[in-house]
Amino acid sequence: MKIAITTAGNDLDAAIDTRFGRAPQFLIYHSKTGAFSIQENTQNLNAAQGAGIQSATTLAKAQVDCVITGNCGPKAYATLDAAGIKVYTCADATVGEAIEMLKRGDLKPANEANVEGHWM
Repeated sequence: MKIAITTAGNDLDAAIDTRFGRAPQFLIYHSKTGAFSIQENTQNLNAAQGAGIQSATTLAKAQVDCVITGNCGPKAYATLDAAGIKVYTCADATVGEAIEMLKRGDLKPANEANVEGHWM
């Protein structure tokens, strides 16, 4: 399974970024191997609008299975859902802690966005 986690860091000890569309990058973790890569998201940091949709499209192209983030707006959620990508919300954790919570079943998939659009 490929898991994308919003973060500004470059490793499993980095904190989760609470913003989905405007996260500086995504750490993409491969659960079978434990390997991970960084997918930059800098093009969306200052986007006037559409950051969530564009970020979701980037992750769909990367063929991730799920996303762990602090918050996900309605347009981003709809785009991820249409691509078959599950969304999990998690706050106050490192990337590694969030992955372990997902593996243990402590995180449940979201059924809808948890914030309104343009909530920054």
